[in-house]
Amino acid sequence: MTKAAVFGTGSWGTAFGMVLADAGCEVTLWGRRAELVDAVNTTRTNPDYLPGVELPANLRATTDPAEAARDAEFTVLAVPSQTLRGNLAAWAPELAPGTVLVSLMKGVELGTAKRMSEVIEEVAKVSADRVAVLTGPNLAKEIAARQPAASVVACVDESVARRLQAACMTPYFRPYTNTDVVGCELGGAVKNVIGLAVGIADGMGLGDNSKATLITRGLAETTRLGLAMGADPLTFSGLAGLGDLVATCSSPLSRNHTFGTNLGRGMTLQETIAATKQTAEGVKSCESVLDLARRHGVDMPITETVVSIVHEGKPPIVALKELMSRSAKPERR
Repeated sequence: MTKAAVFGTGSWGTAFGMVLADAGCEVTLWGRRAELVDAVNTTRTNPDYLPGVELPANLRATTDPAEAARDAEFTVLAVPSQTLRGNLAAWAPELAPGTVLVSLMKGVELGTAKRMSEVIEEVAKVSADRVAVLTGPNLAKEIAARQPAASVVACVDESVARRLQAACMTPYFRPYTNTDVVGCELGGAVKNVIGLAVGIADGMGLGDNSKATLITRGLAETTRLGLAMGADPLTFSGLAGLGDLVATCSSPLSRNHTFGTNLGRGMTLQETIAATKQTAEGVKSCESVLDLARRHGVDMPITETVVSIVHEGKPPIVALKELMSRSAKPERR
């Protein structure tokens, strides 16, 4: 039986742990809070993040990182992206030799503008062929309800991607392989920013034309950045690009969409943060995505607009007028 460790007991970490267990893996979740770990082991549920969902018998939890990591063929990292560096530095000495490190995180690190796979390689001191990314339209509550979904598992070594694909394929979860790690990670990170923009539009009471425009032009921004960084443009028309973007921008289950909706309705940043129980990755990553774009000389006006609203306090109606009054240009530029 394949052993897998999942570091993080939030909704997505727990849901993907369930997927691995349903696929036949022996799964150990690591969690920081003893009371939540005890609940997983005694009630077979995660009452804080996935209440009412019964977890498989071959999934258990621990507060001991060494116990979780022991003999794991796959070590899944499911923590907020801005906490990855510090957490992984503490866990790295405990990692099983040869384990494949799998990122579920969709963000870009503040300050360094590094993708999550780059942070993993640097902190854990592993080569790129030992780092994989899982991304796509994967709203945790729907996965936990075992509703049909697809995803992408990406690694520069296709054989590693195929191994991970086999380890997490179930009747309701269908992973596809890809070797374009850069494109897959950018699709996951930037869609959170566009999700905020669409949420803001919803909160302002704008209609479907406005939201479709943001989604389409947001995908164009993502693709421009991806091309500048050497990604395959076809990745952005797939599950890691368009698929994830549509799910995030259209679902009330999306944290980023919900966060943006509250801002669009007139709540302040602090009020919105207080009303949000889980991390909306786009709130911090919008700044690092814009930093990344500027380093590569890529124009990303929607991302700039989101940063101006979220972090500079610009009223959404003012930001919208500025976005719509930009100079005319061809669509494919």
